[in-house]
Amino acid sequence: MAQAPPADIPVSITVDAGKQVGELRPIWRFFGADEPNYATMKDGRKLLGHLGALKPKAVYFRTHNLLNTGDGTPALKWGSTNVYTEDAQGRPVYDWTILDHLFDTYLANGVRPYVQIGFMPQALSTSPEPYQHAWRPGFDYNLISGGWGYPPKDYDKWSELAYQWVRHCVERYGQAEVETWYFEVWNEPNGPAYWKGTPQEFHKLHDYAVAGVRRALPTAKVGGPDVAGSGGRFMEDFLTHLTDGTNYATGQKGTPTDFLAFHAKGSPTFVDGHIRMGIATQLAGIDKGFSMIAARPALKDKPIVIGESDPEGCAACQGPSFSYRNGTVYSSYTAASFARAHDLAARRGVTLDGALTWAFEFEDQPYFAGFRQLSSNGLDLAVLNVFRMFSLMGPQRLQAVSSGQIPLDEIVASGVRGRPDVGTLASLGPDRLAIMVWNYHDDDVPGPAADVSLALKNLPRAFAGARLVHYRVDETHGNVYGAWRRMGSPMAPSKAQYDTLEQASSLAVIDGPQPVRGKDGLTLSFQLPRQGVSLLVLERPKPQ
Repeated sequence: MAQAPPADIPVSITVDAGKQVGELRPIWRFFGADEPNYATMKDGRKLLGHLGALKPKAVYFRTHNLLNTGDGTPALKWGSTNVYTEDAQGRPVYDWTILDHLFDTYLANGVRPYVQIGFMPQALSTSPEPYQHAWRPGFDYNLISGGWGYPPKDYDKWSELAYQWVRHCVERYGQAEVETWYFEVWNEPNGPAYWKGTPQEFHKLHDYAVAGVRRALPTAKVGGPDVAGSGGRFMEDFLTHLTDGTNYATGQKGTPTDFLAFHAKGSPTFVDGHIRMGIATQLAGIDKGFSMIAARPALKDKPIVIGESDPEGCAACQGPSFSYRNGTVYSSYTAASFARAHDLAARRGVTLDGALTWAFEFEDQPYFAGFRQLSSNGLDLAVLNVFRMFSLMGPQRLQAVSSGQIPLDEIVASGVRGRPDVGTLASLGPDRLAIMVWNYHDDDVPGPAADVSLALKNLPRAFAGARLVHYRVDETHGNVYGAWRRMGSPMAPSKAQYDTLEQASSLAVIDGPQPVRGKDGLTLSFQLPRQGVSLLVLERPKPQ
């Protein structure tokens, strides 16, 4: 006898448009990838355009390998620009051609650089051979190491490289433009894969690079250290060096710092034949990083960027525990985790400037190959449509309460292992009021829909007669992977099939619900499937 489907879960949501509870910073507008050279290829350029369109000139892109020696040919977890070589007498030779092409492509698409100063050019490395790794999915992660991960043989030349790079950028793009960029040194220097020196050698690397940047542009925005996780003792020692240490490059006390950065990752596992996400691990890591910074009065007010903020660690890795990435588990996880990042920052009293999604695209790979990415073969995945939703939200956060939302302490401690997390985030802007609702669960198994009853109170008079638009991401809306599977999973779609898939990759608008308008607000009801995300937008009528 067939088992009856689970009953829908009743959820009541109340949004008070008259109660603003602080700024809703657009933390979602940061992205990144290991492979810089994909950005100038066909699907990379297309995706950059889609990212830039979310919030033109306010979206930032971070990438590894910008200073690596090589001919610019991309590979998994690799890239190069050949920016620095030396002549027979050991004098620096700079070639900005590939770097210029990268940054030109970002800026032409409304995206700005979050500049990672790294890794070590071959001619500067203290251990240059072997230089480029031959890593591929399935290999030990630490096999990405190579000569690019070692300290410089000459710190003055390293500082001069940073100086020449920034000076060139100012000449090419203008001071006002470059002042908007973020500059940080290296990636995850607290782990063996990326840094082959001591913590003290990293402090020196950092100081000399920052000195070069600031010599070229004293108003440049500098920070770091983009440690793996919250950074533990390495981060604590680095923060002490920033405030109280002797600067290796200048001999003065401390190092200029405009922002701080650490990483936070979740921990999915494969359990009983399905993916079980680990949102608690990521949220606990975020909270730990915030608390470490908040505990230091000299640094508490510095903006923070979670320089990689993801459900797990390796975008280019593949395997059963990563199969969630193509569809709605990733998108609903993103909605639930970003909302909690806002909550944790508010609780710790810190300024969260950004949560950077370490995902882009992998050029000329099979369709939906299982990488952590935002698009596959030029087709935007469901997760990108959640970022499109975020881009429609306004700058002021509104009080919003859901009977189905798991309390912050519980989700940080235990994740979402029992009842689902049916949560909400609401905002107000000059021309729209937006309410996001998600139905998330750590376990990627079928589950009940949420039967949502939403009450919007104290609607501003200016929104009388506002039009309601309901955006949706779920199995059949805004989810190109679902459309591809329903198409039969063609490995080489025809042009007609591709066009159909491209349409399915857009953010979907669904009919209804029709709100019931009252004296000072409105009510409405709708069903939200498991792992679905809705954005309800009231658009203010335009003046006649």
